[in-house]
Amino acid sequence: MAAESETRKKVEGFFDKDDHTNNWAVLVCTSRFWFNYRHIANTMSMYRTVKRMGIPDSHIILMLADDVACNPRNSYPATVFDHPRKTTDLYGDNVEVDYRGYEVTVENFIRLLTGRVSADTPRNKRLLTDAKSNVFIYMTGHGGEDFLKFQDSEEINSYDIANAFEQMWEKQRYREILFVIDTCQANTMFSKFYSPNILSIGSSAKGENSYSYFHDYDLGVSVIDRFTYYNLEFFEKVDMASKKTMEDLVSVYNVSLLRSHPGVRTDLFGRRLADTYLTDFFGSVQNIELTAEAFPIGQPESL
Repeated sequence: MAAESETRKKVEGFFDKDDHTNNWAVLVCTSRFWFNYRHIANTMSMYRTVKRMGIPDSHIILMLADDVACNPRNSYPATVFDHPRKTTDLYGDNVEVDYRGYEVTVENFIRLLTGRVSADTPRNKRLLTDAKSNVFIYMTGHGGEDFLKFQDSEEINSYDIANAFEQMWEKQRYREILFVIDTCQANTMFSKFYSPNILSIGSSAKGENSYSYFHDYDLGVSVIDRFTYYNLEFFEKVDMASKKTMEDLVSVYNVSLLRSHPGVRTDLFGRRLADTYLTDFFGSVQNIELTAEAFPIGQPESL
């Protein structure tokens, strides 16, 4: 109780003095290989959504094996789809992959979050957030209790992410974080978080699988996971001017459709879900601070 009280004090003090001026998205597919097509499609679908909602590529970090679109087994070359009807090519002409192939590692992910990158790291591989940034972090792949695989060669655990978030908080690298994960036993991955202002959502409880959806017989693989699909179905009805809230989103989760029990952790978050607009994380934030230095002669013009 003492720790929770201390966290609440931090949160309340934080919101007294800080504004929200920018949104960022970190989208991570931790799988590779053709048979994991759905994980690539999960991530590309979320990428399309955050761009449509107004977050520019300059504020999106996309980590992707990127081995599906041009895979020799792909009967629709240079495309990625999330539905057998193939109405929307997720790959298209405007995809900017920031960490590709074997660059998608646990080390690179942790360094990205904490800002511990080398001096010669290009801008597109840096998370240039500050104390006024809301950060949406989405992860998908194969996991288990308290761990998530990275390309079948290494793992990240719940303590690793929790400690990275604490470093971000101490270094004033975020205002709020929305952490969403779609994997087996997903809810265990945010069980160790302890830093303020983090809202966490997972696709499945401890001991549960997270299931695929829509098998495409032309491609021979499933093309999306259930949890991500139903989230995207909700988002397709939302635009940049929407007043839909996080409560509206989580209220549509249906265990009978998902075949697992999604989890929502709010004890570290400083606001009620009903007061948290989806656009607080997914939209384009255009808060401009006007100072005397910006208008040295006379008063600011009306904008």
